[in-house]
Amino acid sequence: MNSRVVAAKVLLKVVYQGESLTDVLQHATVQTLSPRDQAWVRNVCFGSIRWHGRLGAVLRQLLAKPMKKADKDIECLLRIGLYQLIYQRTPDHAAVNETVAAARKLKKVWASRLINAVLRGFLRRKEAVLEEIDQFETARYSFPPWLSDRLKLAWPDHWQSILEASNTQAPMVLRVNQRLHSRDEYLAILQKADLSAAAVEHTDNGIVLEQAVPVYDLPGFAAGAVSVQDSAAQLAAELLPCEPGQRVLDACAAPGGKACHLLEKYNDLDLVALDSSERRLEQVTENLERLKLSAAIVTGDAAQPEKWWDGQLFDCILLDAPCSATGVIRRHPDIKLLRKDRDIANLQQEQSAILKAAWAMLKPGGLLLYATCSVLPEENELQIKAFLQDTESAVLEILSQKGSQRLSVVGQQILPGDAGMDGFYYALLRKITQD
Repeated sequence: MNSRVVAAKVLLKVVYQGESLTDVLQHATVQTLSPRDQAWVRNVCFGSIRWHGRLGAVLRQLLAKPMKKADKDIECLLRIGLYQLIYQRTPDHAAVNETVAAARKLKKVWASRLINAVLRGFLRRKEAVLEEIDQFETARYSFPPWLSDRLKLAWPDHWQSILEASNTQAPMVLRVNQRLHSRDEYLAILQKADLSAAAVEHTDNGIVLEQAVPVYDLPGFAAGAVSVQDSAAQLAAELLPCEPGQRVLDACAAPGGKACHLLEKYNDLDLVALDSSERRLEQVTENLERLKLSAAIVTGDAAQPEKWWDGQLFDCILLDAPCSATGVIRRHPDIKLLRKDRDIANLQQEQSAILKAAWAMLKPGGLLLYATCSVLPEENELQIKAFLQDTESAVLEILSQKGSQRLSVVGQQILPGDAGMDGFYYALLRKITQD
């Protein structure tokens, strides 16, 4: 199977059929490629989707009319070719010739001449075309207008840096399993394996690799020595203080990174890992098994505890709420295509419902850490403000400042790029006894 054809079909499913990029890249067709070709497909698909808006603006300059619905696969090939010509070091002639050849593999020989003309036409006018389209923010930043407008309103002094950081390639960050190694010990192990890495500031166990590698190339990965987790996400276990033997709920647990970190960090927790998706809970189980940790795995809706909860209150609850994921676009660029403006209000309602349901399961004196990977105040600070106003038993705890200068009155907002982190929000709430 031609890797360029596979990449075009991946883009087609994501851009025009609304599928998740991560899910499509796990498809059997991609998996049949060699590891090198899989890496190539992943790279160009991530890049082409990250810069989808800008590449689309270029195409509108070069095409006399939009491609027909039946020929969107050819449009996707053109996007891949343009991505290589603009962002990669592939020799121009190779990018053009290989894209032209891929059209024949799709059995659309007629498109070969079109692709050749469009790509060579772009090379002749490259600087002028890019200068013209970059006058428009939607092309320059490759962000949907609804989202950039929300970010301007929420972060008038930071919106440009948010967009720029969101368009970078995220680093590969590791969490060392402190039950097996100290961070310094594992850094020494990486050095022996000729893998350059450095400790991540603001975390206890975080390491950032100079260059990403397949996980099974990491020393001791299969034996549970280390996990892949962004440093902002690693703060969850550090900001939710637990005591040995406590009953803890991870209310939206999949894929399990935060639950496993809690179990690594705190001894003898009675932890319940809850998620509404059985398929995603399989990832939680796999992570627990690899790390040799144990937790109760429960399938259920966090907003409807009456359908799964045994009535026993929790000492601590981690609520990593469903959200817009606008803080992790650098890792999931398809969010810019798949997320819609109307989704935010629906997510707010879902977050509010889960927060209220989780609060009812928390012991008096217990702690709830509310977390999202969003940068929108509606899902974060405003959500918590509303909850505090409506809930007399809830008080806000002061968080230790980690990784951000934006420790607000209500919780902590980390913006994409702060200390090299993903965008995240945290608020720690304590349940007090009412007189």
